[in-house]
Amino acid sequence: MFPLRDNIPTDRFPVVTLILIVLNCIAYVFLQPKTGIDFNGGGLNQQDLMHYGFIPYEITHPGQHCELLSSGQVECGKGVADPIATWLTPFTAMFTHAGLLHLGGNMLFLWIFGNNVEDSMGPVRFVIFYLLAGLAASGLQILFGPDSVTPNLGASGAIAGVLGGYLVLYPRAKVVTLVFLIFLFTILELPALAFLGIWFVQQLLFGALTSANTVANGGGVAYWAHVGGFAFGLLLIKVFATRRSSAADGPRSPVY
Repeated sequence: MFPLRDNIPTDRFPVVTLILIVLNCIAYVFLQPKTGIDFNGGGLNQQDLMHYGFIPYEITHPGQHCELLSSGQVECGKGVADPIATWLTPFTAMFTHAGLLHLGGNMLFLWIFGNNVEDSMGPVRFVIFYLLAGLAASGLQILFGPDSVTPNLGASGAIAGVLGGYLVLYPRAKVVTLVFLIFLFTILELPALAFLGIWFVQQLLFGALTSANTVANGGGVAYWAHVGGFAFGLLLIKVFATRRSSAADGPRSPVY
């Protein structure tokens, strides 16, 4: 399922949401060296992914450095990691993507749902909320795979926090959704509660069915990061949000 738009207009222009999208695009286009155009990321410099993505093993083993060998294997423990650089990787990972499809999908979700969540709390609070959601996502992924040596990257953990917050604020919002059915597709208008609820249950199921070490060592989707970010949004949105869109359910009303 891919969201196309929702029916909740914003009262204020989503400056931070737009800036985050631009920064993610700039990072992918200009800061991630490539050997060619590849929608799935095959043209990316793998050493740079090791540098910008966060590696759970380095976080849980302070001072231990992981590097990519010419054989394609990852070796850890022989070098000494810069502790400052290591602890910055959960932040740099939020702006690093594995391919154009990865980047495009994340930015689509961020634009559709982020503008309303930013509108509910203002730009400064939204920046803090977004970054903390990303850290919460990284934290849960590390908890389920502390010895993972594969770099985790992408904005999806932080965006999952935005989705969780949106669900609390606008559960009855309508999300125009592109749904693929094998070789066919259709467009449906789903309540946000259904769309985001299905998305979250998918992350839980895939996370439970796929061991953390399998995902970590073989690549794939960091499902537990999505769960961690989403849970953060669900639980903390009322701490950050101060208002709802005046179009959400009639007259302007407080969040809670």
